[in-house]
Amino acid sequence: MKQIPPITDAELEVMRVLWVNPNCPSSEVVKQLADRMGWSPNTTRTLLNRLVQKEAAGTKQEEGSKRNFLFYPIISEQEYLSTETKSFMKKLYGGALKPMLANFLRDKKLNAEEIQDLKALFDEKHSDGELDKRDT
Repeated sequence: MKQIPPITDAELEVMRVLWVNPNCPSSEVVKQLADRMGWSPNTTRTLLNRLVQKEAAGTKQEEGSKRNFLFYPIISEQEYLSTETKSFMKKLYGGALKPMLANFLRDKKLNAEEIQDLKALFDEKHSDGELDKRDT
């Protein structure tokens, strides 16, 4: 997996727009973030430029236009989420899943459907051979 650059919370909001709307003109990114976040056009354009410099997003000229550029994500949402999840688990739980799940479940009541969904996920991982076999 390629190296994912550090992305600030503000930059993440821009990436969310690009993940949903790849090949998006800056004017559309500006509009969406002005509506959702109340940001000025300059703020959004600065964040777009930072993401391009970090190689998290790319830009290309709009077909048939010499002035309009389209922005697109270079890193996928899944790549970002995977990297951030691993970093979170390592930072707070030493990379261990069990303490993280135990802490989460201690603070959240699950309904029957959520419990069934989690069981199905574990069963699927087990049948795919993706669960570690640990020495006891």
